[in-house]
Amino acid sequence: MRLSDRASDLPESGIRKFFELAEARDDVISLGVGEPDFSAPWAARTAAIDSLERGKTSYTSNRGMAALRERIADHHERYDQPYDPADEILVTTGASEAVDLAFRALVDPGDTVAVHEPTYISYGPGIELAGGEQLTVPTRAEDDFALTRESLEAAGAAEADLLVLCYPNNPTGATMTEEEYAEVAAFCRDNDLRVIADEIYSALTYGTDHASIATQPGMRERTVVVNGFSKAYAMTGLRLGYALGPAEAIDAMNRIHQYTMLSAPTTPQYAACEALDRCDEEVTEMVDEYNRRRRLVVSRFNEMGLDTFEPGGAFYAFPDCGGDDEVFAEELLEAEGVAVVPGSVFGEGGEGHLRVSYATSMRELKEATDRIASFVESRD
Repeated sequence: MRLSDRASDLPESGIRKFFELAEARDDVISLGVGEPDFSAPWAARTAAIDSLERGKTSYTSNRGMAALRERIADHHERYDQPYDPADEILVTTGASEAVDLAFRALVDPGDTVAVHEPTYISYGPGIELAGGEQLTVPTRAEDDFALTRESLEAAGAAEADLLVLCYPNNPTGATMTEEEYAEVAAFCRDNDLRVIADEIYSALTYGTDHASIATQPGMRERTVVVNGFSKAYAMTGLRLGYALGPAEAIDAMNRIHQYTMLSAPTTPQYAACEALDRCDEEVTEMVDEYNRRRRLVVSRFNEMGLDTFEPGGAFYAFPDCGGDDEVFAEELLEAEGVAVVPGSVFGEGGEGHLRVSYATSMRELKEATDRIASFVESRD
């Protein structure tokens, strides 16, 4: 069977490699998984079950249930993001589909897409599948991995057609402030850059409220915001996301969506309505628990000499391992049975770092960090 060049050239996921190594052993504590260790809130699960029992298994509107889009619009008022549920919101099969649709709707063959790194591994392949070319914009540990106008200018992003943002960031846990976004927004306006803002971790911030580039002057009309239910509501397996943006962008994304996915799964849409109506308290409890774990993990890494800045969001720490991150991760797994992801998987800017998920129990985090400390001491 002859394959297309585009499919043949796609790389395997670097994260998957370490999952497979970890799965080969039965004594591993995995700090590599990028999903909550909580279950979806009971009220959301009950709504899903009830919809099935009532036979609600038909297609919904291509754009998603009107009731869900209305709730999403109400929800985003808290982020000062007003969107019309009729034509500025699209419900998708996970946030990943929303990102893919945005690339295919906004990128022409040969277009240049600027992506800050280190960042989520799916953007590069998505750009390639849309026919675009990726331009890497490095972010630095000394800036707490925030994107700056200076880094955009130095990378040549003024010549790009589109910018991808991921804050709170996977893998670093970095966030950006309104003041930092103001500089990036000015750069985008000055150079006519459109933006895809992946804000799937927007509910998971610590000490400060989530900020979005879409709220900056002149940016709403040039930004597609991506979000979903996987991270905040622990609904990863239910595969439900959404996009918000100008009507013409959402319409273009929906035209592609209707031919490839038709509509997002129906059962999770009922769960999502209930989640938005009644589950804020559960989200707050999960965020509080992540915050306790975050403080533990960051303090332990700094104590053992692995410099780690304090992540402001998501559920990842990004310690500097002081050398070859792939070797460190492989030897740590072999010696101590702790699985982490090498930072280089997320781009050159991640080299010498490790992505460590603290979306696991406090008991396992304490044991895992004890094992890592022992490993670090043995290497000195």
